[in-house]
Amino acid sequence: MAAALTKRRRLAVGALIVAGAAIAWFLFLRARNGPPSVLTLYGNVDIREVQAAFNDSDRIAQMFVQEGEFVRRGELLAVLDARRYIANADQAQADVVQARANVAKAKADIASATATRMNAARVSERDARLLRKGTVSQEQAQTDESALRVATANLAVAQSELALAEAALKSREAALAFAERELADVKLYAHSDGVIEDRILEPGDMASPSVPVFTMALTNPLWVRAYVPETYMGRIYPGMTALISTDSYPHKVFRGWVGYISPTAEFTPKSVEAPELRTRLVYEVRVYACNPQNELRLGMPATVTVALNQAVPAANQIKGLGCGERDHAGGHPKTH
Repeated sequence: MAAALTKRRRLAVGALIVAGAAIAWFLFLRARNGPPSVLTLYGNVDIREVQAAFNDSDRIAQMFVQEGEFVRRGELLAVLDARRYIANADQAQADVVQARANVAKAKADIASATATRMNAARVSERDARLLRKGTVSQEQAQTDESALRVATANLAVAQSELALAEAALKSREAALAFAERELADVKLYAHSDGVIEDRILEPGDMASPSVPVFTMALTNPLWVRAYVPETYMGRIYPGMTALISTDSYPHKVFRGWVGYISPTAEFTPKSVEAPELRTRLVYEVRVYACNPQNELRLGMPATVTVALNQAVPAANQIKGLGCGERDHAGGHPKTH
């Protein structure tokens, strides 16, 4: 028994010596070769989803796209029954026509009242001179002066009526603009490029601004959600270029850029396939990529490599990143 225990102790000590030697050799190699120059991350493709809804309420008359279809920004997706909105717009247009006629009449009344007052003023001034010469009676001069006061009051009334008519016209024009906006809103357009994921409503259903009609996936740009170990936080920055590869396209590399680094640490999610220990602190990162051919799909596993010897991007370069301009190597955005 004592011999057996001694043998076990010798084996344990030998194992510790071997492990210590392996660790020392690893540290020696790491010190000699320096820190790694490439960071490899494992994650999944993620995208934004939006729910498209009408700005007006009525029954859906037509729908023009099916689930799975790719749509472009500005493409017509569906329309409501527009009869009520057409009637409102027609009535608003008629109100504007009448209001403009009222303004024209008020302006004509002002022109007439102005001419009447000018004539009364000339007569009153003439009779005042003649009264001083004694060639016109006091009663006539007072009558002419009274006519001038009436003409002046009538002009003021006409000016007031014009102001009211112009205010009414502005109100009618605003009502017409609103009615035309409502009529335009019976059409639902795609606000961005994307893929129709779900038709929530169908023709004949009652639609309203609070009830979505479609769920759309915004596929460009998208990102790979991955997690960076805490030890690499001092070596990765927003704006750094990255390469993305997937099992679905083993011979294709998608170019991207680091677009977001979480300010908060967390423990590695269990869903992340990474060679690191799952208990280590990590930071979420989003590596964006342009996806003009819709090849990267939601949830697709992806591998991201980031060269750590890149220069730190300037703030203006980070701000200019996007999918508006792509090179020929797979969609990497250029700075503007």
